[in-house]
Amino acid sequence: MTPVELRASFSLATIFALRMLGLFLILPVFAIEAAKYPGGEDPALIGLAMGMYGLTQALLQFPFGLASDHLGRKRVIVFGLLVFATGSLMAALAPSLTWLAIGRGVQGAGAVSAAVTALLADQTRDEVRTKSMALVGASIGLMFALSLVAAPLLVAHTGLSGLFGLTCGLALLGVVVVLWWVPPEPLKHKDLPRGSLMEVLRIPALLRLNFGVFVMHAVQLAMWMAVPALMVQAGLAREQHWEVYLPAVLASFLIMGGVFPLEKRGYLRAVFLSAVGLIALVQVGFWWVAGGSPTIAALAPLLFVFFCGFNVLEASQPSMASKVAPPHARGAAMGVYNTLQSLGFFAGGAMGGWLMKHVGAQGLFTVCGALMVLWLLVAWPMQAPGAHAPGMVPKAG
Repeated sequence: MTPVELRASFSLATIFALRMLGLFLILPVFAIEAAKYPGGEDPALIGLAMGMYGLTQALLQFPFGLASDHLGRKRVIVFGLLVFATGSLMAALAPSLTWLAIGRGVQGAGAVSAAVTALLADQTRDEVRTKSMALVGASIGLMFALSLVAAPLLVAHTGLSGLFGLTCGLALLGVVVVLWWVPPEPLKHKDLPRGSLMEVLRIPALLRLNFGVFVMHAVQLAMWMAVPALMVQAGLAREQHWEVYLPAVLASFLIMGGVFPLEKRGYLRAVFLSAVGLIALVQVGFWWVAGGSPTIAALAPLLFVFFCGFNVLEASQPSMASKVAPPHARGAAMGVYNTLQSLGFFAGGAMGGWLMKHVGAQGLFTVCGALMVLWLLVAWPMQAPGAHAPGMVPKAG
């Protein structure tokens, strides 16, 4: 990477990390702490407050991405982070669960993921973009692991309102990073024709990637409706779950180092499809464990393999989408991509809860496995953008 590419990669990964740490810190403790608010006796309202973020994210990812094509990436990112900070402050000061849900909705309205991803694509060459996206994916995974450790400790001292206050501060720190660390954005996309929704919806390769990111995050969130309970059944208290999650996440990062040479040698398609297949096999493993007596010895390797596959896909999918998209419509394309990602979170939570209630953990993992197999079939005709391996056509088919 060039110095500018390194600066862009690390600064934009930092923005993702600050924002996602604020979000992830809430997740492990929200359901318990939200029940203490007026109105918290209603589980449906707690679920609504939790899900409002994903819903408003899904509605606004595309408009933010399209606006970044027209108005400039950094301007849109700063505005979105300020909206996210405002929602965090509203949630911190919320007197009731209803206002907490409203604050969560305003948080989600700061939908900057598409603009950040598009800016990273603008500032990196195709041949190093997967590596840049991997830094973003690694930062997200690390923040998830850190939140599992830190959230119970912080909420014990600050309460849920204190966590939302911290989230507000992290968002404002992200604004500082955009203004003073992120390199100036290229102006070339402003001189090109404007992108449109219909244009990016007519590209088959993008449609495959959009379907894939929806399935990946729906399965990820649905899994976590069952995995914590399996860990408890295996004899590990909830406050000790990080002892399994953290090593699994950190060890999976080591696998990422082997992806970049394989991409350069023309094996990205094989690595991508293998990662999808691995996550499908993990669902089979969880199905088998859920049908018997769960043990940490069985669950820990499954989580490690899941994070290996997930991290590969988290890095390669947005990189591929940015390469396939026309440069003048990159913000629009990443807006659609991130919309499907947010819808996947929303659908995964709703689907996971319903399946756990009606068919149990084995039924949930059966559906998750079937979705992963369906994704594998949909993704099979893909061609890796810019591939040069024998027999691999360098196009986005």
